[in-house]
Amino acid sequence: MQISVARDVFQLAQVFTISRGSRTQAEVLTVEVLGNGARGVGECVPYARYGETLDSVTAQIEGFSGAWPDLPDALPAGAARNALDCAYWDHAAKKAGKRVWDLLGLPAPEPQITAYTLSLDTPEAMEQQAAKNATRPLLKIKLGTPDDMVRLEAVRRGAPDVPIIVDANEGWTAEVYADLAPHLIRLGVQMVEQPLPAGQDEMLAEIARPLPVCADESCHDRASLPGLRGKYDIVNIKLDKTGGLTEALALKRQALAEGYGVMVGCMVGSSLAMAPATILAQDVAFTDLDGPLLLAEDRDQPLVFDEKGVHPPAAALWG
Repeated sequence: MQISVARDVFQLAQVFTISRGSRTQAEVLTVEVLGNGARGVGECVPYARYGETLDSVTAQIEGFSGAWPDLPDALPAGAARNALDCAYWDHAAKKAGKRVWDLLGLPAPEPQITAYTLSLDTPEAMEQQAAKNATRPLLKIKLGTPDDMVRLEAVRRGAPDVPIIVDANEGWTAEVYADLAPHLIRLGVQMVEQPLPAGQDEMLAEIARPLPVCADESCHDRASLPGLRGKYDIVNIKLDKTGGLTEALALKRQALAEGYGVMVGCMVGSSLAMAPATILAQDVAFTDLDGPLLLAEDRDQPLVFDEKGVHPPAAALWG
């Protein structure tokens, strides 16, 4: 099997800001697995929060010389293993002339309603973003500053009837979150994602959680689950954190068995990055696979988004 990796850049439709910084483009790595009469592809988004760069992840991919079953032992959970694992799944499907879900023994995936993310900005700008997207079925609001109350109030004015989930991206202190929590409930927020920094979230086990709390940066793969007990109600599963579809499906099964709700999320990438996650996103509490909606350009044969949500990929894209 021949493995190659290339860098691709997709311009964003507008500046995208979270509590850790802003970006104007999505820089991704595309992996190709070629051999035995078939070609498989996968995409990953290296993430600086987890110590990844385009160069470091490229080196991990290029340094892999084993076979597909060797991936969990050869590479840690993360972007490199994700791109390779998804490329191998695509290769297996192409070689067999079947869809990935058939190989997994799963029903064909159905469209899923996905959140649409509003970037962190001034209250005025966020109110305008909310009003512009007030017909969407679910909005995800990026927050994570000490001055978030006015932003949340502004979003609710712009979109008074839309269900909202909030992502603080580790940006709050325990005191800020304790102060905001009653207001989040008052404003109809359905869930808050990673309010406190990973590793500094013990307070979540000591307070009542009338508003469900979701672990994102605190949850990577199945090994993360013991550390979440008593602190979180939902886990956000992202392929770039788990190291691919194989571990993501295993994490989903174990999380559900342990009583967690599941959210399926994404980094800001193209339709190729989202495609495997559409399989994962069946029968979960929240789906957040809006990466392609934030782009000004996308892959050939992109995912379809309509009133039913995000559809599973065409075979020409992946799987």
